[in-house]
Amino acid sequence: MKLKLLSDYLDKISLTSGRLDKTSIISELLNDVSEKDIEYLIYILQGKFAPEYEKLNLGISNKLIIKTLSNVTGHISEHIEKEWANIGDIGELSEKLIGSRKQNILFSENLSLKELIETLKIISNLEGKGSTERKLELLTKLYSKSEKNSVKYITRLCIEDMRTGAGFGVIRDAIANSFSVEKSKIQSSYDIFPDIAKIGFLCKKYGKNFDKNIEMSPGKPLKVMLFQKAENISSAFDKLGDKISAEYKYDGFRLQIHRKNNEIKLFTRNLDDVSKQFPDIIEIIKSNVNSKNFIIDCEAIGINRSKNTWLPFQKVSRRIKRKYDIDQIIEEIPISLRIFDLVYENGSKLDVRFEERRKILSKLISEKVNYIELSELIISDSELKIKEFYESALAKGAEGIMLKNLDGVYKPGSRVGFGLKLKPTMENLDLVITAAEWGTGKRANWLSSFELSCKKGNDFLNIGKLGTGIKEKESEGVSFSELTKKLKKDILNEEGKRVVVKPNIIIEVAYEEIQKSENYNSGYALRFPRFVRLREDLSLSDVDDIAKIKSLIK
Repeated sequence: MKLKLLSDYLDKISLTSGRLDKTSIISELLNDVSEKDIEYLIYILQGKFAPEYEKLNLGISNKLIIKTLSNVTGHISEHIEKEWANIGDIGELSEKLIGSRKQNILFSENLSLKELIETLKIISNLEGKGSTERKLELLTKLYSKSEKNSVKYITRLCIEDMRTGAGFGVIRDAIANSFSVEKSKIQSSYDIFPDIAKIGFLCKKYGKNFDKNIEMSPGKPLKVMLFQKAENISSAFDKLGDKISAEYKYDGFRLQIHRKNNEIKLFTRNLDDVSKQFPDIIEIIKSNVNSKNFIIDCEAIGINRSKNTWLPFQKVSRRIKRKYDIDQIIEEIPISLRIFDLVYENGSKLDVRFEERRKILSKLISEKVNYIELSELIISDSELKIKEFYESALAKGAEGIMLKNLDGVYKPGSRVGFGLKLKPTMENLDLVITAAEWGTGKRANWLSSFELSCKKGNDFLNIGKLGTGIKEKESEGVSFSELTKKLKKDILNEEGKRVVVKPNIIIEVAYEEIQKSENYNSGYALRFPRFVRLREDLSLSDVDDIAKIKSLIK
């Protein structure tokens, strides 16, 4: 398939507001495309060029896109930047400039989906000296081969924002409609094999029996099972049964450990491959897991082995993205594993009841204190015993407890039925915005990523960044546009995309917890902060102070 034809469809999808209508258009497209092109097509619909778990990064900046547009159209970069400021969407800017290009340097052939995807993969692998020039060369070639609306979507692919309104659910439903496959079957297949493009290909090729060609295998990550919050211990018994298990919920990060013979891979909850960042974990697994073919679900926590104390998540998180000086940070922030579930061991364990999975784990794991241990667990029919266990977990520094149905199976991606998490409820905070960043893509003209501060005397100390809970449409509530208008008049100075603002706009913020942090001058950080509402009824004297933060932690 040629990109020009797909671009016409993408325009049509973008201009269609209803979910069902979008699904219908994509279904038509999937029926028309050939087997050899369907994977390319579905990747592009998602704004991707590879499976989600490969996490490939193009490394194409807005500056590089502007330089490419200058090469192809003959317009100087200053003119393009000015036009971008007026339009706001760099995709629409690309379409406009290509439509009025000064030079006609179109190639005779039209760009295919295969060539586009393969070129983007080449770009993603470019590193080091000369890589920027090579990216510019390849991107210029792609633009030069394309019509104006195709260039718009190439640009949007580069920034991973297609702006068609066709999310995962729409694409999944379109595949189901096109090939007469149950949506639930596609979803469950995706949860153990997170590549919807490959699943689309298999559905087109095999129809209802597509899933016979999908199997879980160590080395390819799957979606982890997720749990909803419990209201309290009593309601957990009502939902999970008369006798349940309780385990510590640790202050670390979720880790999938895969082993296939001598190859060990580590994946985060978001399917990032972090094997290179944690050679120490790989050595622990080699020595202490009595199998060579498994997928284990666990929590990685930072630990001070000499004091036998756990480190806060903020410290551990430094290790996840560290690519250099690994040996040094292993010494600074050692890791201890808490193993809590088994997904695969010489075959799938998804349909094995939890209590049995735990028994298998106890035979597989050779525990070594403060290196690798099974999660602390009790099984009880007593609310009082579960409550005592919960309090002991909090006292030791855990986030709370996980409560599980003993007969529950492992349901990747699911938040229903087999377990609940219980954590302390934290009261909302009233904080002031003291800085923000200009957004990109569809948020290009708005301030976003708002920096929050609490008070200390007459000073303000930052305590985190917030970007969730704010609406993109003004009709839906407090929007990025509204906050931008309010903050613009308070801008004190700009440093690149970051702006410092006079403390003035107070907001109510919800969050999951407060942690110690070296990243903010308050010494603390909010984990998963979320906008609740504007507090225009408050003055700066009402902003919560550092003493309140410390009392909440206690």
